[in-house]
Amino acid sequence: VQLQASGGGLVQTGGSLRLACEASGRTSWRFTMGWFRQAPGAEREFVAAIKLNGGHTYYANSVKGRFTVSGDNAKNTMYLQMNTLKPEDTAVYYCAASSTIIQSSIPIPSLYDNWGQGTLVTVSS
Repeated sequence: VQLQASGGGLVQTGGSLRLACEASGRTSWRFTMGWFRQAPGAEREFVAAIKLNGGHTYYANSVKGRFTVSGDNAKNTMYLQMNTLKPEDTAVYYCAASSTIIQSSIPIPSLYDNWGQGTLVTVSS
């Protein structure tokens, strides 16, 4: 499976961006797809995820109420709508997919076996 992330850019505090992650190759309705981010000098952290089968969504506490993850199965694409952005949201955002991950492990990046290349989001203060 190949994942292509896009949509990053520079935005002011309080602004919005929408990221997209397009999957190609051997995609599966069993996939859980996730967004992670990594700021300079920090570890990669979980942001949000969606189970393509059923549409259940999961969020990190730091983004609840501001970010929305969604999926378009017909386009094999996952989106992350980011509103009310803060400087601390600045990071490279990565999308990932797994067909075997269980619910309790969704926030663990090492358990995803497919990764996109990352897209940079910069929020200016």
